[in-house]
Amino acid sequence: MSSLTNLPAPDSESPDTRRPTRLDRALSLIERAGNALPNPILLFTGLFVLLAVISTALALADVSVAVPGTDETKAITGLFTGEGVRWLTENLITNFATFPPIAAVLLMIMAVGVAEKAGLLETVMRATLARAPRAVLPYLLALIACQAHMISDVAAIVLPPLAAVVFKSAGRHPVAGLIGGFACVGAGYAAGFTIGSLDALYIGITQQAASVLPAAEGLDLNLLINYFFTASSSLVLGLLGGFLISRVLEPRLAPYEPTADEPDEPDFTLTPVQRRGLLFTALVVVLYAGAVLSLWLPEGAPLRGEGGALVPSPLLTGVVPVLFGAFLLAGLTYGFTVKALAGSEGVVTAMTDSVKNMSGYIVLMFVAAQVIALFNWSNVGILLAVKAAAGLDSIGLTGFWALIAFVLLASCLNLFIVSGSALWSLVGPVFVPAFMLLGMSPALSQAAFRIGDSATGIITPMNPYVFLLLAMLRQYEPEARLGTLISRLSIFTVPFLVVWLAILGIFYGFDLPLGPGAHIGLK
Repeated sequence: MSSLTNLPAPDSESPDTRRPTRLDRALSLIERAGNALPNPILLFTGLFVLLAVISTALALADVSVAVPGTDETKAITGLFTGEGVRWLTENLITNFATFPPIAAVLLMIMAVGVAEKAGLLETVMRATLARAPRAVLPYLLALIACQAHMISDVAAIVLPPLAAVVFKSAGRHPVAGLIGGFACVGAGYAAGFTIGSLDALYIGITQQAASVLPAAEGLDLNLLINYFFTASSSLVLGLLGGFLISRVLEPRLAPYEPTADEPDEPDFTLTPVQRRGLLFTALVVVLYAGAVLSLWLPEGAPLRGEGGALVPSPLLTGVVPVLFGAFLLAGLTYGFTVKALAGSEGVVTAMTDSVKNMSGYIVLMFVAAQVIALFNWSNVGILLAVKAAAGLDSIGLTGFWALIAFVLLASCLNLFIVSGSALWSLVGPVFVPAFMLLGMSPALSQAAFRIGDSATGIITPMNPYVFLLLAMLRQYEPEARLGTLISRLSIFTVPFLVVWLAILGIFYGFDLPLGPGAHIGLK
């Protein structure tokens, strides 16, 4: 990763001669602290070793913990004992193979990879943004950006430069589109009324974290447990993001003067083949959705739940394969219509390439799976959850105040650990059961984490896409520096954090369901 001090100076003033500002010093501090952290894989390896030592020490001290809600008391078991060695030998592969996020995330990535390779996702963004009226453009950009997790981190690469040229063609400042698009992609990353691999990642870790307590039995923890919250949040954050782009960011930019190095303005007019591809794709997706609903809504339908219930039901627990089918059909229909996919080999290549890009994630999940499994088997997870819940209660941090404290903690950690999977794997096994002991559902803990995992990621030098954005920005402003970019991005951080917390507060205060069958409390 680039260093703040090693970034090339675009003007005659060098980093060594320019007097550092408070922002520069703060960014340098964040960079040094973040660089001191090891690779997430090494971080979790170290955590596993530390947990093994702690569990063994507690086991030798005969420490036990009373399981809340039962009369059962569980003794802490240590990894560095005969029993621990046997457990790890027998379960190392099982821990990894049965770790819930892995299969769901890879399945979604394969389908989204086909849609991306076919050009469907970019075509949809081009068609919607290019047709927007000038006054509506910032709001539409922010709304689309808040759905970005559907196409994973690719959005941080594709959407900002696309927004810049669309803004320019509409007579608006291209830098407002560039920075605003990136800010809304990152700060609203975990929102959206679309479902993607991020949701599969979150729910798998949440299920594992909640399973340490008996209260998890009977809870319907499925991919959609935050859907009502994320869908409504994306609409509000879209309006907020559009306002910040139009009324706060753009007016503060210097008058726009084109430079020789700017990207050429592309033609956003869709070809007849592209229009036909979008039409056929829409028809196929509508027919597919109708077929799925026909298997769920009618009385006696096979996807109804026990006793004919709509919620919970096999449709919700099996929504990942349903979404896999939707994305795959959409990608195939569009790709074959516009001839972007070279037959079956092109489809296989698209799926293979998308999984190749997840190799680092797979290695991380192998180590994270062992850590979470050791948390559960050793009963250290229950012990930490009980102690954390008792600690929050002793200082009066219960209810929504506890959630606010958790969001702020996650926001701070997100400055150093920008990987959502790594951060949720780190804090989820402690705080999900801890909040359950305070009467709050796993769905609520996951919703709170979404806020902290998104809002601050755009202002940390640990985010590699920030430096990519700086390179894009210098095509329009050759003198742009990292401090200037971070200051512009910070316009979005606090408003998104505050407003998103307020939305969660409304759900909490009025006891609104966060998703189908997902309540605020343990019902």
